[in-house]
Amino acid sequence: MPNYIIPLSDAEAWAKSWQTNPPKPLAKAHLIPLDVLTELLVIPEVVNVRAYMGVDTTGMQKLMFVGVDRNENDMTDTIYSGTMPCPQTCDITSPLYNP
Repeated sequence: MPNYIIPLSDAEAWAKSWQTNPPKPLAKAHLIPLDVLTELLVIPEVVNVRAYMGVDTTGMQKLMFVGVDRNENDMTDTIYSGTMPCPQTCDITSPLYNP
């Protein structure tokens, strides 16, 4: 199974890149490996999940996922990514692709 965990330093850089220089065009959607959510949801303290947008060092748009505890705080000790943006991975037959 692939390792979807990314270091906090990468997540911070990706988020900063997104926030200071959003990519054009924006991704229409992201394909999220089920393993990412499964691994995150088995952490006992996780009661919710928060997704952050980012851009990696290659310019690829990413979603990053962190567990959220019962106090609504991000649990940034483990950050997951591994998403693939559309248009690279799209279902062009979906009514959401071109609404």
